[in-house]
Amino acid sequence: MNRSFTRLMTRYSRQDVLRILQISSRQLLGWERAGLIPAAEQYGFPELSQLRILRNLQHLRISPRSIRNSVQAMQAVSGISNPLLEAAVVRTGARLAFRYSGTMVDPIRRQLLFDFESANELASGRRSVTVSMLPAARISGSRDPELQRLFLDAVQQEERGRKQAAQEIYGRILAIDPVYTAALINLGTLHYHQKHYDRAEELYRRATESDTSYVLAFFDLGNVLDELERPDESILAYRRAIFLAPGYADAHYNLALAYERKGERRRALTHWQTYVRLDKSGPWADHARGQIRKLLNREKLTIAHRSASFHPQPRRSASLLELVPSRPLSA
Repeated sequence: MNRSFTRLMTRYSRQDVLRILQISSRQLLGWERAGLIPAAEQYGFPELSQLRILRNLQHLRISPRSIRNSVQAMQAVSGISNPLLEAAVVRTGARLAFRYSGTMVDPIRRQLLFDFESANELASGRRSVTVSMLPAARISGSRDPELQRLFLDAVQQEERGRKQAAQEIYGRILAIDPVYTAALINLGTLHYHQKHYDRAEELYRRATESDTSYVLAFFDLGNVLDELERPDESILAYRRAIFLAPGYADAHYNLALAYERKGERRRALTHWQTYVRLDKSGPWADHARGQIRKLLNREKLTIAHRSASFHPQPRRSASLLELVPSRPLSA
């Protein structure tokens, strides 16, 4: 999300979360007990996003146990720490598959799946057909078990709040494998949060070059370019993310903000409208609806102003000629 809005709304109490997501306290406790979300009294946007995904999966009658098994399997084979946020979730029968790094993976069976669904849908339940077996090391970007171990160690260091240690480990990984995409993204994000925007941009760009179908890399690149106040470039990055995943709601949100800052209100309106179709509840959906109302009202006022200022000339008879005094030519 864009920095100007998230700074105003960064923490949510348990009651806020229950109200925003329209879930019960029992549901939240159940997800906590299943280890799908850490127990907390306050939540940030990442936790809110994760809870929204869990709510959607519950509506599709996917049990917490099945979700946990799929998440743990994906962590084991891919090296990503939080598959619910770092990959797109797809329902395949009673289990989950994940779209990640340009492929769809069934982590429990360790299989690549042929994806009949468009990349903009969450868990439509349409059938997927297995096309090949996938070695576990392939998903994380490296076949080297030592690099996978290092990557998991770096993620654990981040989770414990040891950012410097994580940063050093990601650096070691990239010294060995400069195109280890997940390490490029995670290291870029550490620099982003430290406001080292130039370094973050460099790492995100390397990630987009090492994997041209990695949606998150383009989204993160758009965010850092926005921080660097390079709107045209940030728009291109967001548009690329949307091209790869048309249902990436946050990319539509940030692209709408970018267009608004450039005064391109009609383009902004299109992406605000897309966002609220993808994310129907919560504070960002409310904000998007407010922007839609403002833009539509402004458009109505513009049309009304043009209409009031338009005074059609009376028709003239074609049989009459009018003498118009000539203007003297300038010397």
